[in-house]
Amino acid sequence: QVQLVESGGGLVQAGGSLRLSCASSGLTFTNYHMAWFRQAPGKEREFVAGIGRIGVNTRYDDLLKGRFTISRHNPRNTVYLQMNTLNPEDTAVYFCAADGPVYMFRDISTGVREYDYWGQGTQVTVSA
Repeated sequence: QVQLVESGGGLVQAGGSLRLSCASSGLTFTNYHMAWFRQAPGKEREFVAGIGRIGVNTRYDDLLKGRFTISRHNPRNTVYLQMNTLNPEDTAVYFCAADGPVYMFRDISTGVREYDYWGQGTQVTVSA
């Protein structure tokens, strides 16, 4: 069974940093695009960042202004999201998602509907 398990969320003051991790199992990790989405209370789930199969290609929400970095470590079947200079508007549940299997090149999707597997989410709360 495919499982995605997020960790690393918590409470942080504005201006601080967090690194989220997503550990996967039950899938051939290198065949999947991976992504992070977030959902604030009362809001729709939105794309944060995505990464290709071997980590060369990445894609970000333009509004994040370079504060977030996605990476993956394939030997550990793990994808990360480094979040810097956090502000209260970043408060949300952050979800890890997998899109695939991918056997030929295609663009990293920003749409919720394109992703096949989801984690349960990890809460990130940024205080003023």
